[in-house]
Amino acid sequence: MKRIYIAIMALAAAMPSVAQETYENMKVAQEDLNGTARYVGMGGALEALGADISTISTNPAGVGLLRKSSVAMSLGLVSQEEAKDFSPGNKTNMSFDQAGFVWSGFDNDDSWLNFSFNYHKSRNFDFILSAADRLGNASQNKLTYAKAKAGLLYEVGTGGVPDFDHSYASCNQLDDIYARNLNYDTGENVWYYDNAQSYTMDRAKYGYIGEYDLNLSGAISNQVFLGLTVGIHDVNYRHYSEYCEQLDGFSLRVSDDRKIDGTGFDLKAGVIVRPVETSPFRIGAYVHTPTWYSLTTRNSTFVSDGDLNVDAGEAYDYKLYTPWRFGLSLGHTIGTMLALGATYEYTDYGSIDTRYITDSYYDWYGDYHDNSSSDDVMNRHTEQTLKGVSTLKLGAELKPSPEMAFRLGYNYVSPAYNKDGFKDGSLGTDGSYYSSATDYTNWDATHRITCGIGYQFENLNLSLAYQYQTTKGDFYPFMNYVDNEYAEDDNLCNAVKVNNKRHQVLFTLGYTF
Repeated sequence: MKRIYIAIMALAAAMPSVAQETYENMKVAQEDLNGTARYVGMGGALEALGADISTISTNPAGVGLLRKSSVAMSLGLVSQEEAKDFSPGNKTNMSFDQAGFVWSGFDNDDSWLNFSFNYHKSRNFDFILSAADRLGNASQNKLTYAKAKAGLLYEVGTGGVPDFDHSYASCNQLDDIYARNLNYDTGENVWYYDNAQSYTMDRAKYGYIGEYDLNLSGAISNQVFLGLTVGIHDVNYRHYSEYCEQLDGFSLRVSDDRKIDGTGFDLKAGVIVRPVETSPFRIGAYVHTPTWYSLTTRNSTFVSDGDLNVDAGEAYDYKLYTPWRFGLSLGHTIGTMLALGATYEYTDYGSIDTRYITDSYYDWYGDYHDNSSSDDVMNRHTEQTLKGVSTLKLGAELKPSPEMAFRLGYNYVSPAYNKDGFKDGSLGTDGSYYSSATDYTNWDATHRITCGIGYQFENLNLSLAYQYQTTKGDFYPFMNYVDNEYAEDDNLCNAVKVNNKRHQVLFTLGYTF
């Protein structure tokens, strides 16, 4: 029983609180393909073609091609393939995806100005991850053992709960309630661990990032189109996971409940040019600043063997600055029947800037302010783990009649993770000291196939789109660790193949006036 108790305490020490680290940050930094049904049906390849309100968040100049005022609203259904429901998540969910308007005014012959506002769900976190595998001569408890030997565990109070007011502890401060015991023959404290035979992991992610965009756009001589968008991002991320290990003679369950909330803002600028006045061929270019996020992450971690339980948790404020984003696009129409679009976009996720809050204060007017500095240790890990991502979007729209439209699209998003990347629990930063989970997934490339149909009846527009997205990845329950001094202390696990296959059906109702 004492050995079981020690194992529970050791796991609690290894994952006491919250974290702002590379793999958690990527959940906030990435975006989905979402917007109106026309935009999604064409694979989002409208950054040069324009004339759709969803381009407000990609190439702001695209809204400048609209000559009439309009309103639109979109909602749909998202379902994950090959998943089992795991509370509090569901594999199928309704989703409110977009609502906005364009006011077109100040029209002077071939030049005009538009003002627009649009909300869209830039990130839908709904995802259920399940993984299981055998473990031989390895365990999460053994990783705790390695961290303890290196002096990377936080101090704890007399009740065994981590004390977050102190820095990480050396081995001499842990006493024998942790993964060490007194050898009565030598009088020395000896560290030990338990190996696991197998593990299971189930995690339900849910929530969203809502983006609210204000846009000013217009045309100069119906040949050059310019646009500027100010975006406000609202983060609402949730996950609950249960990780279970079968150890020698008993099992341990680690339950992790996490929330990330906060807001951010960014600027987007774009241009579309028709190089030849008599040709409908268009070239578009755009740039996005980083999204400057102020976030709060909270978690509650619960470790149990069924009889003995340990709780830990805390909240932590930090800042996250996402990478710059650059895009180039082409568009062409053939008569009034066919529109073709292509977009290339580049984002270097290795340049994500994780930042500490260094101090905070209230000014004379009672407004809150804070200062921050880069977490250089975590940022180096991010640079080694993540890389530049290229996104290719292709789309086509066929209109056999003025009222009817058929759409197709395809996206390829290159991998953001290096294949040998891992969540490093030995980093000298709060992102490691406070980590509440040891697992990570290195996701591969993303493929999206889309299609849609649209119908216009006088001023009323109805559109329906379908999107299939698939991404494969390698899941690890914890980082691999090699002890250069004692080979028997190596802690190695295998990658488990996981995937995210998602179906989306989206409906848009629009009105032009």
